[in-house]
Amino acid sequence: MKPETVGRFAPSPSGIMHLGNAYSALLAWLSVRAAGGRMILRIEDLDPDRSRQEYADAIRRDLLWLGLDWDLESAPQSARTRRYAAAFEQLAEMGLVYPCYCTRAQLHAASAPHASDGQTVYPGTCRDLAPDARPAGRAPAWRVRVPDEDVEFCDGRMGPVRENLARDCGDFIIRRSDGVYAYQLAVVVDDAEMGVSQVVRGCDLLHSTPRQLYLYRLLGLQAPEFYHVSLLCAPDGRRLSKRDGDLDLGALRQRYSAEQIVGLLACAAGLQPTPAPVRAEELAEAFRWEKVTAETAVDIRAWMETI
Repeated sequence: MKPETVGRFAPSPSGIMHLGNAYSALLAWLSVRAAGGRMILRIEDLDPDRSRQEYADAIRRDLLWLGLDWDLESAPQSARTRRYAAAFEQLAEMGLVYPCYCTRAQLHAASAPHASDGQTVYPGTCRDLAPDARPAGRAPAWRVRVPDEDVEFCDGRMGPVRENLARDCGDFIIRRSDGVYAYQLAVVVDDAEMGVSQVVRGCDLLHSTPRQLYLYRLLGLQAPEFYHVSLLCAPDGRRLSKRDGDLDLGALRQRYSAEQIVGLLACAAGLQPTPAPVRAEELAEAFRWEKVTAETAVDIRAWMETI
């Protein structure tokens, strides 16, 4: 018997949902519903400085307005810090965790950007720092050591991906200097414990996946399948952002119906030839990943003019 497909939508409550968030949510929902699986909603409120309850409430309302329901809402990440602490300690007992005292300015000065995407690579400054050389009175971030080896996986939409952890990212942070556990660790613990078998998210997170697969392996956890989808962009190529307030659903709800927005997103994804209004549930039965566009970025404003 084929295992049940378990998917999730895991938004950060740091602002109002925009069309790019809705695009990922729609494709994640369609993939799960087409497989007769189970959908989880998880509010990723790790960052206490940016997370707001009113944003989390607005996300739930917007999802339901779009016709994207869920079978279970998990505890928010802010309630799961003990689980992340246990995983952190497991890595520490393996001798793979060390404190890093580098400031942001030092990191930018010492790191070279990765040639393909502009990410900076940690040069290992504090990797073998002697205890008596550690700055007094400064709280460190904590990094996990990575090997000089390739991590390979086959993304459900992007195809084969290979990344060398040492060369392409370096030792990465799993707990910030303020004690907040980093996304890379938290999302691995969450998805594994919730039985998530399929992760659908924007292709801006593609390069996070090798790091997460490395953590899955170290912690002895089952990794899901990954599908990284197009980013919705403005005409200048800038991807939509909550911080910029681009095309947020709160404003769009005043001008368009849910069926119009879903039709627009379905057309941008390649699921229908025109942005004709449609309900999400009408798309689920015929959904196939083979139909989804292979473009890494889609100019959504051009499509907006057609509805």
